[in-house]
Amino acid sequence: MAETNKTVAIIGASSDRAKFGNRALRAFRRQGYNVIPINPNEAHVEGLKTYRSVLDVPGPIDMATFYVPPDVGQKVMAEVAQKHIPEVWLNPGSESDELLRTARALNVEPILACSILGIGENPYA
Repeated sequence: MAETNKTVAIIGASSDRAKFGNRALRAFRRQGYNVIPINPNEAHVEGLKTYRSVLDVPGPIDMATFYVPPDVGQKVMAEVAQKHIPEVWLNPGSESDELLRTARALNVEPILACSILGIGENPYA
């Protein structure tokens, strides 16, 4: 396991272990990240306290990775910008042209790729 002090917000974290919002949470944990699940509809995911919004998380967040549909991402992107999260990933299925325009208008330049692969994990394992 790689050791890191980075804090990552999993936007769309899920208790459903088949969903990528759960697979990502487990993958980032295995890699030593401080993982913050973001989901207004769940109290806990994989034993971690879940926050309704990145704005509810005390302290800085180094990275946000989106596992929500683009229409939900539209609502979250302004909060990510307001929280000054420097690294933002839009995973396959979470991006849209409109969301990219919104992000760039907020001075957020997202990475369009699978963040699980980005940390060297297999999202299907």
